[in-house]
Amino acid sequence: MTADFTAFKDLHHKKDLFILPNAWDAKSAMLFQEKGFPAVGTSSAAVASGLGYEDGEGMPFDDYLFIIKRIIGSVNIPVTVDMEMGYGKTGEAIVSNISKLIELGVAGINIEDSVIEKSNRFLKEAQAFAKTIEYIKNYLSANNLQLFVNVRCDTYLLQVKNAQEETISRLKMYESAGADGIFLPCITAENDIADAVRNTTLPLNVMCMPGLPDFDTLNRLGVKRASMGPFLFNKTYKKAGELMQEVFDKNSFSAIL
Repeated sequence: MTADFTAFKDLHHKKDLFILPNAWDAKSAMLFQEKGFPAVGTSSAAVASGLGYEDGEGMPFDDYLFIIKRIIGSVNIPVTVDMEMGYGKTGEAIVSNISKLIELGVAGINIEDSVIEKSNRFLKEAQAFAKTIEYIKNYLSANNLQLFVNVRCDTYLLQVKNAQEETISRLKMYESAGADGIFLPCITAENDIADAVRNTTLPLNVMCMPGLPDFDTLNRLGVKRASMGPFLFNKTYKKAGELMQEVFDKNSFSAIL
């Protein structure tokens, strides 16, 4: 939907920091809308966990599509999807999945520059991943489609050597390839955040993490978007577990009434 894409893109270019909550089902997305958030994203980790799967594309894409469809059908704010590694080994397979998301009405995606093999995550070769971004953007342009492509760079998540320098190098490549935004999960140091902002014209997205500066500081540093990841989902189910333990210990339903 062009209106959703435009509204979602505009959120990344406002003066104030855009806070993006991450849903795991239709009910959580509806709650975020009710509380006044202007858009909602999915957390692949939370959706996968809620369905009993492991994160890292352990969840079948068709199962994920069902949840995404229910979210989009339940809210009237833009929805962006955490697409993990694209659920495909080739550019053709990835854009095939993207086309299904666009048909559902998705306004944006995250796609990450790392890969998991034999339970180990590592960075993809930067130039090869930049070509994937370019392939996606060319596909969208050739088919007159609009989608906010937020590229997740995992240098800080993986704590790679010389993360600051490696990040800047990758940001420049991804920007040249046509990315609409840059996502740096696990970055927390103010100097690192400021350096990333200085070295790209794209809106920078960070994720809720222990040690992440407060919203006012992120705004001052030039960050445009901050997302919750799976943290609210994890906290919600931790609390549910504590309540059920209380029911068990007290032989009473009073804890949940």
